[in-house]
Amino acid sequence: MNIVVLMKQTVDTEAKIVLNSDGKIDTNGVTLVINPLDEYAIEEALRIKERLGGEVTIVTLGGDQATAAVRSALAMGADKAVQINDPALGEVDEGMAATILAKAVQTLPHDIVLAGVMDTDNGSAQVAVRMAEKMELPSISSVTKLDIDESLATAKRVIDGGLATLEVTLPAVITVVQGINEVRYPSVAGIMKAKKKPLTVLKLSDLGLDASNLAVQAKVLKFTLPIPRQGGKKLPGEPAEAASLLARLLREEAKVL
Repeated sequence: MNIVVLMKQTVDTEAKIVLNSDGKIDTNGVTLVINPLDEYAIEEALRIKERLGGEVTIVTLGGDQATAAVRSALAMGADKAVQINDPALGEVDEGMAATILAKAVQTLPHDIVLAGVMDTDNGSAQVAVRMAEKMELPSISSVTKLDIDESLATAKRVIDGGLATLEVTLPAVITVVQGINEVRYPSVAGIMKAKKKPLTVLKLSDLGLDASNLAVQAKVLKFTLPIPRQGGKKLPGEPAEAASLLARLLREEAKVL
């Protein structure tokens, strides 16, 4: 079984987010990690490999700093990795990412492609399914349970109010949600072995692409932080008086009445 996992490096969800003067996330001094939802995809790939045999290949699009996340994925147990790293690339939107990743995955043997349902930095749930469309592969998103039987995958996916069970013929693209499994920690031996596992770095030209022909269709102009929570108020007076004051505050200040 040839298993490909799409992985993205994102800002640690425990990090304190600070915006720079351009309204963009300032990554200076911030820990960058494997997108947490992609960790579930890596774990699911490793479990498929353990049941059925085969090889797990990580594919990522990112600059030099993304190499650390790739090595972390290899330390978990993936066999090899492909990193698309081209200085000619500037800002990349979901459409561009899907195009580039589709070209990369097409160069690899792939019976199934796994990814996290979304990235935790942009909240986008687009790239994997758009890549599947470009590759003319079937896809199932938001999967919470996955079974593989030869060339058939049976997936339970989250829908409004419940779960839906779908079957799809492989090859296919599957995006997974938190809870599909319990992610393992890299072992010391795994970390040491990861240093020697193959990591192929590709430029756009290696995929038959040119940065000048890839245009950003959707651009994030700026981010804004949520309004900080204010401290609570202690209302004085007798219960009836306090209730009257509370009603006025909810109406005039909180605007909820």
